[in-house]
Amino acid sequence: MLTKFETKSNRVKGLAFHPRRPWILASLHSGVIQLWDYRMGTLIDRFDEHDGPVRGVDFHRSQPLFVSGGDDYKIKVWNYKLRRCLFTLLGHLDYIRTVQFHHEYPWIVSASDDQTIRLWNWQSRTCLAVLTGHNHYVMSASFHPKEDLVVSASLDQTVRVWDIGGLRKKSVAPMEDILRIPQMNADLFGGGDTSVKYVLEGHDRGVNWASFHPTLPLIVSGADDRQVKLWRMNDTKAWEVDTLRGHVNNVSCVIFHAKQDIIVSNSEDKSIRVWDMSKRSGVQTFKREHDRFWVLASHPELNVLAAGHDSGMIVFKLERERPAYASYGNCLYYIKDRFLRCFEYSTGRDNPLMSIKRAGPGVNQGPRGLTYNPAENAILVCSDAEGGIYELYNIPKDGTGRGDVQPDALKGSASSAVFVARNRFAVLDRNSSQILIKNLQNEVTKKCSLPGSSADTIFYAGTGMLLCKSEDKMILFDVQQRKSIGEVSAPMVKYVVWSSDMSNVALLSKHAIVLCNKQLQQTCTVHETIRVKSGAWDDNGVFVYTTLNHIKYCLPNGDNGIIKTLDVPLYVTRVFGSILFCLDREGKNLQIPLDSTEYLFKLALLKRQFDQVLGMVRSGQLCGQSIIAYLKDKGFPEVALHFVQDEASRFDLAIECGNIEVALQAAQAIDKKETWHRLGVEALRQGNYQIVEFSYQKTKNFERLSFLYLITGNLEKLSKMLKIAEMRGDVMSCFHNALYLGDVRARVRVLEDAGLLQLAYLTAKTHGLTDEAEKIATELEGNVPEVQEGSKLMLPPQPIVKEENWPLLAVSKGMLDGILAEDPGAYDIDEDEVDAAGAAWGEDLDLPGIAGDGEEDSEDMEEAVVGDEDEDDGWDMEDLELPADIANGDADIAADIGRDQGPYVAPPPGIPAVQKWVQKCSVAGELAAAGDFDNAMKLLNRQLGISHFEPLKQYFLDAANGSHVSLPTVSGIPSFVLGMERNWDAEAPAGRTQRPSILYTLDVLEEQLKKGYKLVTEGKFVEAQKVFTAIIHTIPLLVVETRKEVDDAKELLRISRDYLIALRVELKRKEVKDDPKLVAELAAYFTHCNLQPIHSSLSLRSAMSIFYKMKNYNTAATFCRRLLELNPPAKIAQQARQVLLACEKTPSDAVAVDYDARNPFDICTLTFKPIYRGNKYAECPFTGARFAPECKGQVCPLGDLTRIGDEGTGLVCSASQVR
Repeated sequence: MLTKFETKSNRVKGLAFHPRRPWILASLHSGVIQLWDYRMGTLIDRFDEHDGPVRGVDFHRSQPLFVSGGDDYKIKVWNYKLRRCLFTLLGHLDYIRTVQFHHEYPWIVSASDDQTIRLWNWQSRTCLAVLTGHNHYVMSASFHPKEDLVVSASLDQTVRVWDIGGLRKKSVAPMEDILRIPQMNADLFGGGDTSVKYVLEGHDRGVNWASFHPTLPLIVSGADDRQVKLWRMNDTKAWEVDTLRGHVNNVSCVIFHAKQDIIVSNSEDKSIRVWDMSKRSGVQTFKREHDRFWVLASHPELNVLAAGHDSGMIVFKLERERPAYASYGNCLYYIKDRFLRCFEYSTGRDNPLMSIKRAGPGVNQGPRGLTYNPAENAILVCSDAEGGIYELYNIPKDGTGRGDVQPDALKGSASSAVFVARNRFAVLDRNSSQILIKNLQNEVTKKCSLPGSSADTIFYAGTGMLLCKSEDKMILFDVQQRKSIGEVSAPMVKYVVWSSDMSNVALLSKHAIVLCNKQLQQTCTVHETIRVKSGAWDDNGVFVYTTLNHIKYCLPNGDNGIIKTLDVPLYVTRVFGSILFCLDREGKNLQIPLDSTEYLFKLALLKRQFDQVLGMVRSGQLCGQSIIAYLKDKGFPEVALHFVQDEASRFDLAIECGNIEVALQAAQAIDKKETWHRLGVEALRQGNYQIVEFSYQKTKNFERLSFLYLITGNLEKLSKMLKIAEMRGDVMSCFHNALYLGDVRARVRVLEDAGLLQLAYLTAKTHGLTDEAEKIATELEGNVPEVQEGSKLMLPPQPIVKEENWPLLAVSKGMLDGILAEDPGAYDIDEDEVDAAGAAWGEDLDLPGIAGDGEEDSEDMEEAVVGDEDEDDGWDMEDLELPADIANGDADIAADIGRDQGPYVAPPPGIPAVQKWVQKCSVAGELAAAGDFDNAMKLLNRQLGISHFEPLKQYFLDAANGSHVSLPTVSGIPSFVLGMERNWDAEAPAGRTQRPSILYTLDVLEEQLKKGYKLVTEGKFVEAQKVFTAIIHTIPLLVVETRKEVDDAKELLRISRDYLIALRVELKRKEVKDDPKLVAELAAYFTHCNLQPIHSSLSLRSAMSIFYKMKNYNTAATFCRRLLELNPPAKIAQQARQVLLACEKTPSDAVAVDYDARNPFDICTLTFKPIYRGNKYAECPFTGARFAPECKGQVCPLGDLTRIGDEGTGLVCSASQVR
């Protein structure tokens, strides 16, 4: 069974496939009907109007309808496009078991526990007939696919076949009924239009299901007697053909396969069984552990089945439909209908070469893979028969075009086999976990151990090379050297496709494609939501592949897109130019034309082949939002500008690439306030004041206009803005404009009009306007403010340069900029526009004899001025006869002028120091200093197991900021941000890249350590805990030079870890003061932490006192002895001896505590329990702290950086460790 889709839900009682779309309906015991897309694996819709379980459901063949029947005695007809129930059919008196649409007429058949079968007309919404005769629940009823028959199954142990031909005649040709003589009592017991044709008896218990064969006069039934029976019928009778036994519980459902001569049944014994119709025997059995099966459905056209069980449903196929094929040169070798065939790509000829024996009986025994050997004209065919076998065939030279030749095959057991040399092939023997190299006589010549213990498939990788699939990775294996050359992570690879020159390989998984080079170095990965089916490389190095419903492409950099939509899955065999050769599931060779313009355009951009890009742009074959978005994303907005017709999109692209002229044209066409605002911002960034002014005028942004005139020194227009503000009555704008102009009288007038007389007086007085000040003082009536001494005049500076755009460099245009700008109408000049040109363009100069900027310009001007000599109209210019010395001039001076006035080519930007650092850095601290946080975090995760980086955020930012310096420049220009390198040498050769300067050093951390020691001595445990935690956080970003410094860093980490453990124990002891036993235990644990002697003596004194007071004299004596071993000061030593003497008199413990001084232990700082030597523990990958096993997976409290039990390779803080 090949499972294609599976759901988890309530018990599924009814299933129905859509005849054309990849949809399936599932009706649940909970009353919900689900509509699934089994190809995409998504839930499309759900319908839940039924009250109680829904047992039957069916799609209409042509209309957007489906019907359902449930335990609420109702039949509902739904429209899935409108997503609602159209109407309900009432009439049944008990549970409805099944419902089905007729394939041609507007009929529905339903079976019910009320012992009847009803036929309905869903167009007139009436009941056409009631079929009575069963004397128990009717479990199923269905129409014959071609004839006017209905088959029903009932718990009365019978299967009945009903003739509904009379009903068809009555409904389809009603005139015939009118001419007939009516028969009395015809409708008394169900009507004369339907009748029982056959009653099939043979089951010993109730029958649960019966169904017709789609083409043959056969019926199959399944019952509670655990048997499946096959019946045959003709025009006069029906009889039992055979009984299929094998189920061990009630048979729930049984159907014929739509495409093959097999029967599929499922049962409450939790199994699905497949039966061979010709041999009348079981072929395959599929079982579930806990779920009983209830219903089956078969797709009318495709090789797809579905089964409903207690916890959902599965959609599956019984055998693989992918044809086995191999492409070499101009030929495609493939197997179809048990024949090996050869298709020639160039001529289209398709010839059978020889017959292939079927590998074995049963389902899914066909060929799985095919490998071709051109040197010996041989093939290897692999199949899943007998647990996996291979067959070696030599293609007969005289068999071309005949196909009647059936040579003998050399066989063997293997999960896979491929050719590896001219006369050798490799076989994967799973039993011995070896790769066997055999000759063409099927004799073993060499044995190799598998490169991975779990390798289960091998693929061809060139002469003497194999690709071995091992779990989630692929290994490149050299058969001659018997060693692995390379490996790459790739999830469950199913197919491998090499390019024609063997330089690239595509690894195809179910939902992913990994592209690699021949050394198996990954170049990109593409993920798909639906299944990947096949692929092939084209001549340009682009990988073209198919999914279930698309032909797609993938570029070497990972960019991918859709070429064509498919109705049915196809398998790509070759790509020649714009033709894709493929096989369908029927084994037919198809040629599909491809529009490769899009991916060739993207490939040309990727390779920077701009001549090809220009050709495609001019041809106009590309269009659409996807191309525009792609060009914007890849940094080519100026190219995208030539594809766009929509003015809004043109404006966005023009703003993005800084083309202010195109942006202005688009803005005039759009004429929206937001557009003009954005144009003004971009024009201001470029220093184009004319367009900024125009934009502000369009948006009526008077404040910005006033400020623009201020900074450009346009006092005349600033005066006009003051008058406009007065006309608008905007007091604030009047004041601003007066302030910008330095017009003190206007400011005083504005303040007076606003009623701010005191401010008006201060302004007039400060600026020396005595008359105005006295006038205002009289109005203030003695409430005159005092003017402070030293007041400064608020006058603007006088402009020096007025109304000029920023000077722009005439840079040389690139290929794309220059050629794309060649528009025939681009240089047409309108006289009205020339006349309307403002003073910003400068005054016309009447200087005869002066040429353009360069030699080419002067020649163009001459041609434009002189024109065609043969034409009458023109400028009537004649050549001037100049003196020889003037005409020739000074060649050197002319050359210098040409050089000076030629276009300035801007130097290309150099590589930033940060980018150089990233390429050279190998330690996490250096990567963080370089600003490459992503790679630094990945490195720390791999080395130290750090997975929680939030506590390190500020340290990362400080490290990055610490490696840069900001140098201020002139006013108005941003500061320069420069990278500072470590061990910088002024005499070092140019271009030599050092590493970034490091903020965190060992000296800094040692000072922090001393501070922590001091805080512990003073008893400030909370502050000390913060200091040691900061050291733990800093060490991952530490960078040192020598191995000795690496050892010092590791020792610093160990000390900080031990002190954090001790501090957590002591702080916990202070929290649980109410529990004397736990207080004593924690005090005892504290004494076993690896601390400095002074801190150890303090912990021992504390424990000694606690245990002595709780009368645990024996344990207190051990603390006294340990304290005396540290040689404490005399006073402390005397006290310890006195306590020891008192304890030795009564060597006993009053309270039992969890503490064994003789057995070494570690302390878990989460459970605060000892972990004695020999017991299991989980470890922090960074600090090495040990924890109880149940703490695995929790965040380590010593820094909150890692998860307990994760793995890490160890601390790397020096480049010397990486070399």
